Amino acid sequence: MNGSGGPDPGRVRHRDDQDDQDDRKDRDDQDDQDGQDGQDDRGTRSDRGTRDDRDDLRESGRVSNGLRRPSHAGEDADDPPRDPVSPRDWCAVAAARLGRDQPEAALEAARTAMDLDPRAESGADWSYRLASLAFERLGRDAEAVAAAEEAVRLAPGSWAARMRLGAALRRVPGRWRESWAQAVRAVRYAPEEPEPHVLLGDLELLRGEHRRAEAAYRDALRRMPDHPGARVNLGLAALRWRRPRGHHDPAWPVDPQETGRTRRALETWSRQIRLLLAVALVAVCATASGPGPAAAVKTGGWLVLAAVLVITLRRAHRVRLWPYVPGMLARDLWLAVSVSITLVSVAAYVAAIATLPAGLPLILPSLTGPAPDRRGGLWAALAALVLLNGLAVLVLRVVAEAWLGRPVRALAHFAAARGDRTARRDAGVALWLLAGRIWSVPTVVACVAPVLDDRRWALAALVAPLALGWTLVRLRGLDGAASLTAGALAEDRGLAAAFALSVVSALLLGASAVVSTSGTLPSAGDGPWWAGAVLLGGPVAVFAGRSARAWWRGVPGPWRASLVMCESRGSHLPGDVGPPVELGAEVRAAFTRGRDVVLACLGPAGPRALAVGAVSSVTPSGELRLAAAPEAWEAAEHDPRVAVFVTGPLGRPFRAEVRGVAVGDTETGLLRVTPKQVVVGDRPHVHRGRSLRP
Repeated sequence: MNGSGGPDPGRVRHRDDQDDQDDRKDRDDQDDQDGQDGQDDRGTRSDRGTRDDRDDLRESGRVSNGLRRPSHAGEDADDPPRDPVSPRDWCAVAAARLGRDQPEAALEAARTAMDLDPRAESGADWSYRLASLAFERLGRDAEAVAAAEEAVRLAPGSWAARMRLGAALRRVPGRWRESWAQAVRAVRYAPEEPEPHVLLGDLELLRGEHRRAEAAYRDALRRMPDHPGARVNLGLAALRWRRPRGHHDPAWPVDPQETGRTRRALETWSRQIRLLLAVALVAVCATASGPGPAAAVKTGGWLVLAAVLVITLRRAHRVRLWPYVPGMLARDLWLAVSVSITLVSVAAYVAAIATLPAGLPLILPSLTGPAPDRRGGLWAALAALVLLNGLAVLVLRVVAEAWLGRPVRALAHFAAARGDRTARRDAGVALWLLAGRIWSVPTVVACVAPVLDDRRWALAALVAPLALGWTLVRLRGLDGAASLTAGALAEDRGLAAAFALSVVSALLLGASAVVSTSGTLPSAGDGPWWAGAVLLGGPVAVFAGRSARAWWRGVPGPWRASLVMCESRGSHLPGDVGPPVELGAEVRAAFTRGRDVVLACLGPAGPRALAVGAVSSVTPSGELRLAAAPEAWEAAEHDPRVAVFVTGPLGRPFRAEVRGVAVGDTETGLLRVTPKQVVVGDRPHVHRGRSLRP
């Protein structure tokens, strides 16, 4: 960025239409974009720097001869502005195009509005907010931040501008804290609006702070019960969703690509060490059964540890962010498990080599022979830990992720989103997680009952069909959840098959327990038992086939990583692209000529009504600039929401009230009040007016 905080013209280049379309397709996978430093929005820039910034933004993306790019065919014919020379009308056209998911065309309309309003007086920040969202949807995050910063500079009291800046900063690596600060300020400026609460919830969800995210989303839903983004993302919070790069804290001042390289180095080290130890132990066991001396076999086993040390040192050299490794392990459970199981495998390998029995050890007892002695059993456990730790971690992860969160509650929130595309996708994944839970119950029973040598424990498998029936009853009682579930099952036959096979296997296992304990013919329970045990492989095969098909086609699969957040796309636009409030001619005249101006605010000691010395100016965008006493500044810092009253000398009774947000400008010594609502009346305390919200 340049010295005044605008975009660097050298970084702004024109992209052709195909590049922009490719950017939109890949945008959801481009979380790790290079950041760009920016100035704090509290400072005031010089007039010359401000003009340069606006010129940079207007010229951003144009061809070298300075001519505007041609519009797409039919766009201007589809939505021409009512007044071709009105910046606000062109901004309305840009918003409409964003609603049709045409960010490039919307950016063109926003630039036209900037050209028609070179001093950013009509609508002030609106065109820059629209340009910022268009840049964001095109994947041009640095330019989105620059446009949003200019919007905040023009209207520092606008909650919409603050929210737009927070949303743009969210996508820049290392600037999460700045994004969070802007979201908090937007909530403070407009607590009655749902959108700032949604943004705050999104930021908390990205960090894995699920309880805080749920609180923010519920605050938004109390203000707008049918908000799709709040509904879908609240469902993700109920599922305890984490972004695919869960090891990285967005608040860290480091590029996610750097932490990603550190994570890959740790994972590669873990895989290499565990594979090396497993192969070495198998080789040692095979050699120990031969005629060679046992001492030589053990020596070969000990030499493998030297290779372990070499691999460890090489991988440690590639880890550049050692201070962040403890935090990464704390945030990413499975990365911590992978590192921990590697250390445990090394210890188990050392113990296995040190206690290596003479001859070929029996790792598992045969079905007909005697069980190994205590020493042999301990050695077999150590060997199993070295050889089978990868499989054990995989099974543990599948089961743990299936039981993480509350899928039924999440389905209720997804259903309340009323057909949102992201909600349907996430609902399908939630149902697969639910299917994993149903499958895990008879699987655990089938593994535990033989160990306990009592088939009566197989009766516990009947919990699975009972739990599924209770879940279906709950879903039928939730508005829209039953139809959402039925649609997902009809669309994904593999999901329906997984549920059916799990239930049938559970019933067979339960039936075998009933027959075996009846006492009439105990052996009759063998058939249902083995049939149920074999059927448990059916859901696994279905899941594997569904996953392979998704991988082959490049589409979301039936796993937790396919869950995605809901963002403002298509016809649903965020509240930060709405128009600013306009002041009518009478209200402007009243504030310009009137001397009876009162500022109502909430100070530290309670509500205050302070006389304003004068209204210094009313900008063309509707911002009031007041020469106020220090008490007013103190009150604005305590609570920026204020109301300004005036009774104007218009030759007739007239009273106006402007409710807005007051922000002090230290350079000019004036309070800048950005209007949120205007109420006018013919005489005091009797108003006729309407609320105009951004």
